[in-house]
Amino acid sequence: MAGLKEIKNKITSVKKTRKVTRAMEAVSAVKMRKSQERALNARTYATSALRILGQVSSIQEFATHPLVAKKESGAMVLILVTSDKGLAGSLNSAVLKRAEKFIADNKDGGDIKWICIGKRANDWAKRRNYEVIYSMVEVTDDITEQELKSITSKIIALQKTNEVRKVHMIYTNFKSTFEQEAVMRRLLPLSKKALNDMVSGILPEKGKWSVQESIEKDVADYTIEPSRSGLLDEIVPRLINIMVFHGLLENKASEHSARMVAMKNATDKAGEVAQTLKREFNKARQAAITAEISEITSGLEAMR
Repeated sequence: MAGLKEIKNKITSVKKTRKVTRAMEAVSAVKMRKSQERALNARTYATSALRILGQVSSIQEFATHPLVAKKESGAMVLILVTSDKGLAGSLNSAVLKRAEKFIADNKDGGDIKWICIGKRANDWAKRRNYEVIYSMVEVTDDITEQELKSITSKIIALQKTNEVRKVHMIYTNFKSTFEQEAVMRRLLPLSKKALNDMVSGILPEKGKWSVQESIEKDVADYTIEPSRSGLLDEIVPRLINIMVFHGLLENKASEHSARMVAMKNATDKAGEVAQTLKREFNKARQAAITAEISEITSGLEAMR
């Protein structure tokens, strides 16, 4: 009977776990829909940013701008984007593996400074004693582009003083509810190709957002006031901020999608475990009943 009680306690425990995972699945589903819609709508914003970059790149001063010109010396900055919480499958581990690959590929490339967005990224970097120059945790789903200016201002200041030669960003790109991909994009030095790589990687295969707008258009000869350099000083930082913002939106959509799928799998698995335990319980109970009947029968035979 002790075995029956133990199995029954396990069944109760699994059923309680199943209720929790089902509730988390429902919550993640709601957040997923909101985050997906926000990220997908922002893709038009990123495409427009690429079009603007295509237009200003024809300005003669563009190639020599501090945020565009290539540098041969200085450290590298890696912006690492993860979630604050776990229970999202392999979402964070894929990003961290991509970061480890970056470190292995750049052993002789000089110092690497880190900007960590998300508690998982921050904890990972601190455990390894990496130089974290900025961190942001408890990032809400409603974060705005304005709130990220503290990050872009930091990397822009380092780039302008020649302390940094390259800035990359690793985050999870949202492809579909069941598919997310850890990617690395270059932010600085800014180039049309770098922004184009981001835009070309954010279009889903199907749906209303899958249509690629024509970005290559004839660039008019504009009269710029107060100056061309003043225009670039205003636009280029905004373009970089858009790239960081869009990467964060993609990561948020991926996080909630991955967590919903992980919780659904956990709920299904808990149901399977409960059924298996129930069969074991029935078998054990039947064995106990059979044993008792045998004992009664043996007792009756002995009395005769």
